[in-house]
Order: sequence, then C-alpha cells, then structure tokens
Amino acid sequence: MRCYWVEKNESGKVTHQLAEKPFEVLESQRMDAQEKHVRIRVGFSSLNYKDAMAATGHTGIVRNFPHIPGIDAAGTVIESDDDRFIAGDSVLVTGYELGVNHFGGWAEEVYVPSGWVVTCPGTLSAYEAMSLGTAGFTAAQCVSALQSHAITPESGRVVVTGATGGVSTIAISILIKLGYDVVAVTGKLSQHEKLRSRGVAEVLTRDQFIDDSSKPLLKGNYAAAVDTVGGKFLETILKSISYRGCVTACGMTGGTEIHCTVFPFLLRGITLCGIDSAMCPMPSRLQIWQRLANDWKPDDLQTMTTTTSLDEIDFWVDRLLKGEVAGRVVVEIP
Repeated sequence: MRCYWVEKNESGKVTHQLAEKPFEVLESQRMDAQEKHVRIRVGFSSLNYKDAMAATGHTGIVRNFPHIPGIDAAGTVIESDDDRFIAGDSVLVTGYELGVNHFGGWAEEVYVPSGWVVTCPGTLSAYEAMSLGTAGFTAAQCVSALQSHAITPESGRVVVTGATGGVSTIAISILIKLGYDVVAVTGKLSQHEKLRSRGVAEVLTRDQFIDDSSKPLLKGNYAAAVDTVGGKFLETILKSISYRGCVTACGMTGGTEIHCTVFPFLLRGITLCGIDSAMCPMPSRLQIWQRLANDWKPDDLQTMTTTTSLDEIDFWVDRLLKGEVAGRVVVEIP
C-alpha cells in the first residue's frame, strides 16, 4: 500500500515521505474488535488546511505518530463486515477521526468503522465528492443553518469571509445558485475579478471590511454571514448583522478569540451558529450529501478544482500554508 507517511523521531523532528506499507498497518488501528469495519480502495482524497498541518506534524492536529493525513476519502469497497456495504460499492468518508487520530485518505487504502461510511450518491462521482469533500460539506451545513433561521434571498446580503478558501468558494457557489446576494471578503487582490465573474455582488479587501473601533454595534449591512476566518473578522461581522440575522462560524485561521459585547444578541436578536463537520450525526450527514449531489451541487465545481497526486502533494501543502491556494485541490490516487 502506497501512502504519505509522517513520522516523528525521538528528538521530536517530523519527517514525511511517500512509502510502501503493508495493509496490516491500517488494520492494526482497529481498537474495538466488536465494531464493524470497511476496507476501501481510495481513488481520490483532497487537501484541506487540517491536512496541511497534519502533513507537517502539527501537534494540535496529530497526537500519535506515525500518521497518514487525509480527512477525506472516496473510492470503492474492497471488503466489509457490515451488510450495508459490499465489494464494489462507491463510498466516501469525511470527518470523524479520519486523517486526525486515524490513518487518513492519502493512501491507496483506508480501513474505517462502517459508521463513518456514506454511500456516494449516484449523481456524484468519486472525483466530484472529493472536489466537495469536508469543505463542501461544511459550506452546505452553513447554508442549511442560514435557511433554518429563516434567512432567505429577500432577507438581505450574505457576507462570506476568506472568500477564496475551499469552504467559502463552495458556499459562495451554493448561495448564488439559490439566489442570494453575496459580499465576498478576501485579501487576495488577484482574485477579485474572478469572484465578480462568478456572480458575487461586491468584493471587499480585509482592510475595507474589518472594523477596529470600539463601537458595540455598526450599521446592519448584512442579513447573514458565513465566516471561515474568526478573530477580527467574526468580531466585525457580529456588529454588522441586521435584526434577526444569522452568523455561521466554521474557521479560525484569523484567530481563536473574539472580543465583543452582548448588544448584537440582545438588541438585534442575532444568532451565532457554530458549524462542526467532523462529528455531524449521520442522518443530517446523509441529507447534506444528497443536497450537494443534486440541487446544491455547484455549477462551477470543475473550474474551482485543481487535481494533483501524492507525488506532488508537498508542493501544494507548502502553497496552502502560505495562503497561495484558491478553491479546492483534489488528490488523485491511481
């Protein structure tokens, strides 16, 4: 089995390389002998920020070494001791402990608890499933949360931060497809025209958007928000949401702390929704994937996706950590 193998030596130095390992290294992770498992031949995985940190041995992501990154995987079942899955089934796995505390999708095979496995919808290829991946799944949860709080296209504009990242790119596509007016915030000036060509109503730079004043409330410019950054971005959003608006928070690249007052919540009645993708309950997970495979499937999914291989993944990891990647990166594992 060919895989991306991350190790840490006794002195704490992290190394990573492509390696050939026996399948038994996967099977050895089976902690509960009573739990049913599925062995999957991986065709595609993807590159997410969490994967990039895992590939470089970030201790906040990887607790045990050696490790195989990849929080997403799609492929075909090789064998299963769960009757719901048979050899040849097209399946996908996102979230749970995959690529974190469990060997992930940057390998020719994964061996996972059957409770993590989703049958790939017939309208979605394995490649498309990984073009979406955890990023698309998170984006769809954000949009679903806005809808559940009665945010409609008529409610007003929706602001999306980190607009060229994987989650935001897909969230923008879904929102525009559903008729929402989107305001995109990004520090990548080179991407502004591309965002406008996708149908974004307005594009703002970080400096144009972030408010550093001590004002507890700003003008209610937005009915809702999809925030993938956190920190100052989320602080500004909370002060700028109109009455009964909704904010979904799913990222922290801009910081893990926010400093705000209770005024937006008490005077405007806004809602702050945290979005967790890893442990989303299976019934909701299946509903989200059905939406992504059908009416919420981005029309520009192919153009927002770059394809690479395990041989070239280090190049893309480096670019992602430097903030030089826009859209999604799919890892093909032939």
